[in-house]
Amino acid sequence: MKDNRFLKGHIPKNRQIRTLCLLIIDSLIVSLSAFLGLLLRFDLSWEKVDIVYREAVLNYLPFYIAATLAVFFVRKLYATMWSVAGVREALNIVATSAMAALIQTAGMMLLQYKVPRSYYILSFAVLCAGTLAVRLSYRIWLSLFGQGLPGLNHKGSHNREGKRILIAGAGTSGAVILKEIHTSPFVDDTVVCFVDDDRNKIGKILNGVPVEGSCEDIPWLAKKYRADEIDIAMPSATAQERKRVIEICRETDCKVRILPGIYQLLNDEVSVSQLREVQIEDLLEREPIRVNLDEILDYVSGKVVLVTGGGGSIGSELCRQIAGHNPKQLIVFDVYENNAYDIQQELKKKYPELDLVVLIGSVRNTHRMESVFAKYRPDIVYHAAAHKHVPLMEDSPCEAVKNNVFGTYKTAKAADKYGTKRFVLISTDKAVNPTNIMGASKRICEMIIQMMDAKSETDFVAVRFGNVLGSNGSVIPLFKKQIEAGGPVTVTDPEIIRYFMTIPEAVSLVLQAGAYAKGGEIFVLDMGKPVKILSLAENLIRLSGYEPYTDIQIKFIGLRPGEKLYEELLMDEEGLQETPNRLIHIGKPIEFDAEKLREQLDKLYEVANQDTEKVRELVKEIVPTYRIGSGSERQESAAI
Repeated sequence: MKDNRFLKGHIPKNRQIRTLCLLIIDSLIVSLSAFLGLLLRFDLSWEKVDIVYREAVLNYLPFYIAATLAVFFVRKLYATMWSVAGVREALNIVATSAMAALIQTAGMMLLQYKVPRSYYILSFAVLCAGTLAVRLSYRIWLSLFGQGLPGLNHKGSHNREGKRILIAGAGTSGAVILKEIHTSPFVDDTVVCFVDDDRNKIGKILNGVPVEGSCEDIPWLAKKYRADEIDIAMPSATAQERKRVIEICRETDCKVRILPGIYQLLNDEVSVSQLREVQIEDLLEREPIRVNLDEILDYVSGKVVLVTGGGGSIGSELCRQIAGHNPKQLIVFDVYENNAYDIQQELKKKYPELDLVVLIGSVRNTHRMESVFAKYRPDIVYHAAAHKHVPLMEDSPCEAVKNNVFGTYKTAKAADKYGTKRFVLISTDKAVNPTNIMGASKRICEMIIQMMDAKSETDFVAVRFGNVLGSNGSVIPLFKKQIEAGGPVTVTDPEIIRYFMTIPEAVSLVLQAGAYAKGGEIFVLDMGKPVKILSLAENLIRLSGYEPYTDIQIKFIGLRPGEKLYEELLMDEEGLQETPNRLIHIGKPIEFDAEKLREQLDKLYEVANQDTEKVRELVKEIVPTYRIGSGSERQESAAI
């Protein structure tokens, strides 16, 4: 049975009572304004008021009340949430009262009721003041008494349940967050103070809350005010400035939240709901990669673009970026229907005019790939479909080879056969001196790309980057789940390091590679210094408001099969070439016998489909730098 509360047109009982109360109060205010207007005109002396004026006001009063309440309904004064009202709502009351006063003036003149001309102005002033006082009384009460003093909740008692919040940034964003905390009946938190690096703001009062110092003062101010949480409201700050403030916040025991960057807030109102937990990408020891997507994606405009694995982390972000740059047609190809459906619905909503095709299928299916290319004839292909989970692929090596190697080979051959202009492979740093079957399979994919480019009119290129923060299966979501569960956080080895990049950075590199592609290149991103996984875990625990090893334990579980202590982006013999973007380099192709590779691939295909462990030995023949065995063994030998 359906809940009657959700039937169309149903008004909750408490709202009916509230509206009825307002109607009664408004009727009293209209009556008061009608007679007080006369009293004000005659110096508050009722004896001085002519009997004609009294009768005129009294006789017209029922019409005045009815007309005014009707105007209030039309202007939605009974549908407004006055607990969060602001300047806009106050101006609406003034305009609505003015409309009611004009109707009163016209009505009394039409009915030839005689009153002093100044009466209409005085009556309007009383009506406006009374309506404002009633409508904004709750808002004013909250502002004056709800959190006028740090440590008090909305009821004026000591705040025992809510958090004590220090806001970094006493600008517009900080003021809006303070206003929401002050006025929301659902938030029992208290803003204890602001900090801001603008010296002109220090010592000032913002809506009853002091600006106590600069961001450098956060540690001692957090202790002074016993803060539980620090909200960083600095959306226009640079990445380096935000990183500096976050590092200062780490010296406290407070939980830290941060507003998104200003580019994410251009079309939205700043609000408490947009405060997010500090992400590890906020602490990357480098500036985010920035590229001019409009310039890069000029070659996408008017083209038919196919993204394999289009529902995955990288694939879906590629689709989002491409969809915004006027492709002739975008084809999303994925074997997982749920992923494909999610990105389909998102793109349909955001780009209703986009010619979007979403197809389900596997890159391992030769006939399926042939039919897709034959029907749609894509100009550009981004090949993101792959198995990427290292330990799982170690347990299923043949599946890694079938999907990664031969999925790439079949897609590349279809691209060559049907005249695709550009083919971009998504590769990984694990392809360099691989110690696992996943990395070795991706190295073979790179070799296939170089082999195909040598004989094809299609420009085949590969893009190689490190670990992607926030992608499916990445370490950060795992750490967050473990922290939410109370720990322990599991780290394989205290010395393990990785290169990291964000999903937008990874996609920017892929798109830039497509613009630079001439054929046969392996593009590599300069991702700065690698990051210790242990440091990531410790920082994430601190930024979640806990102390590592005290509140949340960290457990070392040992390197998993196929894992390295460190990743490399280039083989020693590859070298580097520069591109117009100083952060993107090209690895010089390594020479190999293409005909021999074809023969090896034929043999590898047979063995992989027999589901035998011999597949590792054949992969080793194709990729001499592949070390069969655990990553830890390779690291030990490298250290000797």
